[in-house]
Amino acid sequence: MMTQKVRAVLAIVSISCCLGAQNHVIPADKRAALDHISAASMRGHLSFIASDALEGRNTPSTGLDIAAEYIAAQFRRAGLEPVGDDGYFQTAGYAVAETPMESFELKLRSGGETVNVPASQVSFSIEEALNASAAVFKVDYKDAAALAAVKPDQIEGRVVFTEIPNYRREPRSRWMEMYRAQEEFTGKMKTLKAALVVSVDRLSATGSGGGAGRLIDPENRRTVPATAGTPVITVHDPRVVKAYDAMKPGPSDVELSARVPAQIERPVKLRNVIGLLRGSDPTLADTYVLLTAHYDHLGKGPANGGDNIYNGANDDGSGTVSVIEIASALATLKQRPKRSIVFMTFFGEEKGGFGSRFYGRNPVFPLNKTVADVNLEQVGRTDDSEGPQISNATVTGFDYSDIGTTLKAAGELTGVTVYKHEKNSDAFFSRSDNQSLADQGVPAHTVGVTFLFPDYHGVGDQWEKIDYSNMEKVDRMVALGLMMIADNPQEPKWDASNPKAARYLKAWQTHHNK
Repeated sequence: MMTQKVRAVLAIVSISCCLGAQNHVIPADKRAALDHISAASMRGHLSFIASDALEGRNTPSTGLDIAAEYIAAQFRRAGLEPVGDDGYFQTAGYAVAETPMESFELKLRSGGETVNVPASQVSFSIEEALNASAAVFKVDYKDAAALAAVKPDQIEGRVVFTEIPNYRREPRSRWMEMYRAQEEFTGKMKTLKAALVVSVDRLSATGSGGGAGRLIDPENRRTVPATAGTPVITVHDPRVVKAYDAMKPGPSDVELSARVPAQIERPVKLRNVIGLLRGSDPTLADTYVLLTAHYDHLGKGPANGGDNIYNGANDDGSGTVSVIEIASALATLKQRPKRSIVFMTFFGEEKGGFGSRFYGRNPVFPLNKTVADVNLEQVGRTDDSEGPQISNATVTGFDYSDIGTTLKAAGELTGVTVYKHEKNSDAFFSRSDNQSLADQGVPAHTVGVTFLFPDYHGVGDQWEKIDYSNMEKVDRMVALGLMMIADNPQEPKWDASNPKAARYLKAWQTHHNK
């Protein structure tokens, strides 16, 4: 069997031939197409895609629908072929389960006074109906010794009043630690048979209500698991914070009642956006190279410093506008690549890769004719937690297939260092939409500039913080890499010698009847 090293050498030789290049020369027509990729153009696209007007592009939302229409308009402008079931759209019928907040109630009674907390000043994610009315027991969340001393007869049937820190306001390096601490706390409260946990938030006066809803894939409905811990309602009402501060730890004569109605399902229409640049070779045009990114983000959440919109400029507005820009650039080629190139943006990545998994189950183009997926994620910011990433790009699962080698060769021709991050390359392979295509056997990887950056999944991930000049450079590398793959008679292969690629190679063999 041909070794990966030999295959890589042959691939580079083939790439050079396909480019008509001698090591360091990019043909004039391809160079002209790359020069169409513009930092200013992408700044314009992203200032809209990641604007407050689209309210964080949650799946589903009006903002997401507007983003889809905008992407389709740019594909139309570039002259890509519409290949969906509805023009540029591949439509998917989903459902979303939401809490009818008009029926929500939360009241705090103390000293003959009652505080009615409005729905706009609470945040929770509770799927099943909840009715609780009981005396309050105050617990100091940070006092481990006091928490350990609490007895079941003190907590059972009561509402636990506490102050759980919002881990999203802390450095990302602490998120997992703080999340696990919260899970441990609510698990203990369940063991002690608390009726409900109410946590105060003194840093924000606005909540997210019952959240954006739970997305349901009708083709793969999940069974709702038993709640791991006692349900939590976070209250952002200053009056409740004042009452909390006035209480001493332990039992009290304060009473709290809450009514949370069960979630109600409603149908929603979600859309992947797909455009085709048809290949020029009579045979290879019937094979496909994908360039993908997800265009959704988190939507709105509890206010943080007055801002409650998670704009998702880098994650993954940067990938979205890169797909738009590269599509527009390659559409200018007088001689199109031999294979067809599919430009696609997915819905629902932040909810668990819903859009890409839908495509994997319902491919527009046959999976056995789909030779590669280059997925773009977080290509705009350069302020990585490990230091500035200028003229660098990383590939997840770098050596799972020979796509990494091709992109590295493209980087050498465009001044971008394409590398394998020894810690994160493999660990992050499953954390974006490439995973859905890899599961179907398609050699698929994610290209990014940063793994972790200061505003990851925060309200600060805004379009003004993108390094557009660097993104322009990285996107030219990606565009050249796409042309290399599309012009190469040899399609990318999974590395049979790498055990981490074994499951994907097996899926490829299944689709190719090997």
